[in-house]
Amino acid sequence: MTAIQDTQVLRHSRILSVGVHRPQRSVPNSEIAERTGLDPDWIERRSGIRSRRYAAPEETLPAMATAAAEKALAAAGIGADQLGTVVVATITSMEQMPAVAVEVAHRLGAARAAAFDVSAACAGFCHAVALASDLVRLGRSEYVLVIGAERMTDILDHQDRDTAFLFADGAGAVVLGPSDEPGVGPVVWRADGTRNAALKMTAPWHDGTGRRPDDRPAITMSGWKVYRWATEELVPAAHRMLELAGVTADQLDAFIPHQANMLITDHVVGELGLTERTAVARDIVTSGNSSAASIPLAMEELLSSGRAPSGGLALLIGFGAGLVYAGQVVRLP
Repeated sequence: MTAIQDTQVLRHSRILSVGVHRPQRSVPNSEIAERTGLDPDWIERRSGIRSRRYAAPEETLPAMATAAAEKALAAAGIGADQLGTVVVATITSMEQMPAVAVEVAHRLGAARAAAFDVSAACAGFCHAVALASDLVRLGRSEYVLVIGAERMTDILDHQDRDTAFLFADGAGAVVLGPSDEPGVGPVVWRADGTRNAALKMTAPWHDGTGRRPDDRPAITMSGWKVYRWATEELVPAAHRMLELAGVTADQLDAFIPHQANMLITDHVVGELGLTERTAVARDIVTSGNSSAASIPLAMEELLSSGRAPSGGLALLIGFGAGLVYAGQVVRLP
């Protein structure tokens, strides 16, 4: 048998640009309170959220993903025909197949690109960035488009007092390409299936026989279990991400965690000893928890507001259903 040859040489990768789509409709805590009986001030104290974005009917998952992607491509100066791969991180596609990424690639005109989805819940974006970075470094793709896109309102029980105030919609995209210097650090990731009951769907779409549940499945969460796991797991994981990247916490220009809950963000910031030098993403205040979309949305907000510098060092870390986490140190676009 003839040996398979692989002559590719490792090179560096980096994030070249970011683009986002934020749904037009902003939903304040008072609206959530009306249908759940929760106090608006309690919602903000419990989560850090004052308002969140809900997608309109025409803001479909592929439409939002494509809109964010178009902005990222324009910012990078890259044509869709130059893309080698399109990756969409999402858990809210209402179609088992084809992948959302295939539709997005088609809408963009990326006719030569491979396209697939990643399902890793709120950690999906960081999983996809890790895959994209390796594709670029190995020379498999010159440019890779990574999109985090969610319509969490499609899988939300809007009367559920544990989840209705948290989740939201949106999309964010980045383009990764080759670089003269390292721009994406090694990923640190883990899946802890012993905690999978803490954040899941209320039921499968059917029971294996084709019989479907009477009520539409929706997201359900034991918030205190997720909080306990996150506060135990994320800090050691973050230290490992910094160590592998050869970066210390005081060198970070930005910390961009998944926008799950302000209490979790504050805990990790304190444990890492981050100072005012490091801009901390708090996009959750007006965007809510948009799962795989939250990190690129928060990245764009930090950059557009001038709170984080282009080319600065940022620690990304996502975590969610599984329970899973993933993260890496990157150079900001």
